[in-house]
Amino acid sequence: MLRVELLRYTPDGEKLIASAAKLCYSPIGVSQIEEGLDEAKVETFLSHLMDMGHESPIEHVSFTFGVEGVSRTLTHQLVRHRIASYSQQSQRYVKLNQFEYILPPSIEKNPKAREIFIKAMEEDQKYYDEITDLLFNDYYNGYLEDGLSEKEAKRKAEKEAIEDARYIFPNACETKIVFTMNARSLLNFFKIRSCERAQWEIRDLAFQMLMEVKKVYPTLFNNAGPNCINGPCPEGVMTCGKISEVRKKYKG
Repeated sequence: MLRVELLRYTPDGEKLIASAAKLCYSPIGVSQIEEGLDEAKVETFLSHLMDMGHESPIEHVSFTFGVEGVSRTLTHQLVRHRIASYSQQSQRYVKLNQFEYILPPSIEKNPKAREIFIKAMEEDQKYYDEITDLLFNDYYNGYLEDGLSEKEAKRKAEKEAIEDARYIFPNACETKIVFTMNARSLLNFFKIRSCERAQWEIRDLAFQMLMEVKKVYPTLFNNAGPNCINGPCPEGVMTCGKISEVRKKYKG
């Protein structure tokens, strides 16, 4: 099951953004820039800033998420958002004695498809274990012949065995990831991945992430979401046709 946690975020972020933006239009120095910026003024200034589309100051604020219960299919899409930092559980160093997997809803609803899918996952684990054992024996015996101690030979053989055995794992394999994005990158992420035409799993992730950041900085993310909540759908003939439902979901 998808789990999203907002681990860290820039403190006083909305005030920081307002201060940075104010500096762009003010003759006063940095040390004086926050003077008089109370909560009401920050909200007004930030709302005006977002309406103008002046987004560079929001790059000063960042958010770090911890995510579990997602597939490698999702993270392959996630890391395409380049202005971010990622730390993902490694299949090279972590032996998966029983890997978890993500079952797509469409397959879950179809009994025969579900049966085939689960069987494939079970077989993948079986073959992973078999290949790991075969490679371990090859590496272990080779290292012993090279003169390594049993302890060192075992350590190196275990690591190298799973390094290649992991190739058998499917995209459905569950993974865990920590990543950091600045607010501007997040807004772009929400525009793309909250769209109904985005793949279902990363769309669910985007929605949960948005709900988390709205709790801490509601003004900054007041208009965040797919493009269609603030204007016409940009997808043209590829539109999902659900603009009213989408707006209710994100603005309701």
